[in-house]
Amino acid sequence: ALDRPTPEAVELDPEVYWEAVRATTREALDAAGLEGTRVRALAISSQGETLVPVDASGRPTRPAIVWLDNRPAAEASLIETEFGAAAVYRVTGQPQVVPTWPACRILWLRRNQPEVFRRTARFLLVEDFLLHRLTGAWATETALQSSSLMLDIGRRRWWPEMLDFLEIGPERLGELTEPGRAVGRLTPEAAQALGLTPEALVVAGSLDQVAAAVGAGNVREGIVSATTGSVLALVCTTAEPVFDPGGRVPCHLHALPGHYCLLPWGQTAGMALRWFRDQFWPELADQAGAYEVMTAAAATVPAGSEGLVALPHLEGAASPEFNPRAKGVFFGFTPRHGRAHFTRALLESVAYMLRRNLEVVEEVGLSAGEVRAMGGGAKSPLWLQIKADVTGLPVRAVAAEEASCLGAAMLAAVGAGDFQGLPEAAEAMSGLGRRFEPNPAHRSVYDGGYRRYVELYERLAPMFTW
Repeated sequence: ALDRPTPEAVELDPEVYWEAVRATTREALDAAGLEGTRVRALAISSQGETLVPVDASGRPTRPAIVWLDNRPAAEASLIETEFGAAAVYRVTGQPQVVPTWPACRILWLRRNQPEVFRRTARFLLVEDFLLHRLTGAWATETALQSSSLMLDIGRRRWWPEMLDFLEIGPERLGELTEPGRAVGRLTPEAAQALGLTPEALVVAGSLDQVAAAVGAGNVREGIVSATTGSVLALVCTTAEPVFDPGGRVPCHLHALPGHYCLLPWGQTAGMALRWFRDQFWPELADQAGAYEVMTAAAATVPAGSEGLVALPHLEGAASPEFNPRAKGVFFGFTPRHGRAHFTRALLESVAYMLRRNLEVVEEVGLSAGEVRAMGGGAKSPLWLQIKADVTGLPVRAVAAEEASCLGAAMLAAVGAGDFQGLPEAAEAMSGLGRRFEPNPAHRSVYDGGYRRYVELYERLAPMFTW
């Protein structure tokens, strides 16, 4: 449950992240029937962009500024004016300067909360904060920092000119390391809190979407994986950095050494479905199996939702639009449309978002023979079939329900020396499940729905000004 003190602000007490690690670790041990002494290594799959400012002792100097926070809009404009979007893209791999990036948040703090800025010894991301709690080390990893706007992804080092503009030095960030590298061992305090042994090795993990790709076995060039969790994210592995001349696709460092990935993403996916559940299926809000009930209702609605089209941009739009002011829209409803139609329209809108980003990826020279699907959305056979029908590609569910956690475990295993590298770990630890083939009978209706989805956004974009 996130704190929203103003419409643009999204914050959270950083202790919530630590408590989640503590509780989840103990729950995992209990579920597996294992003693904590059996755990040899661990790594973290972390959300990106959430900024956790801390003092020299690692205590937060203010609530975390969550990645959804849009307050630094003016600061994003200042950075773009100073460096130019093209230069930012060439250095950091981020094609647009938007309020999401941590550099914008740091600048916002300097300009709006100068006392907090002065008291802050380190500007951390969530994984960095947890690594410090676990080991006492100030460490961060390159895949996570790819979207900070402070990392030179070609040189794999901090971007000095950006740090100068923010008026911080590298000593106020974490020390850069690679995913899968050991950071240290658990402190006695952390070991006691988690029920583990101080001998347990802590390994640098990865950005959640990249960790999920690792868990899906997406560790060689040419594989495309897609996660539908709170957000939608695609990972397209490539041996070399790829830049879109149209500036629509982010390029990140991969957890696979020496590799990159295109990482187009959408601000809301499962989050939009959760919002719809809470607001329009209130009787299901606290029930297990709520989404199964909703998707079962949606399955009774014909493909195309009888003309109802949704834009799922509840928190702005990311790839390929990059419009933080975009809003959610339902268009084309009539008296015959009920909440089952609206539910299906949301499912289809995320599939349209997936197709639009796949088309952009293909335009820059990468192609997909199939899509490996992960996240909570991969639990729904209906949603997977809709994605196959909309994209015209086979969609293959990943066997692990929590692929990002599996990816973190694979990185931990590599860091502990159990495997020579991620390809070997993937061969041993990852697996694929059911394959959904496109239904030719739905092709024309979804081609039309997709065209309406794209045109609806383009026509409404000038109106998203508030």
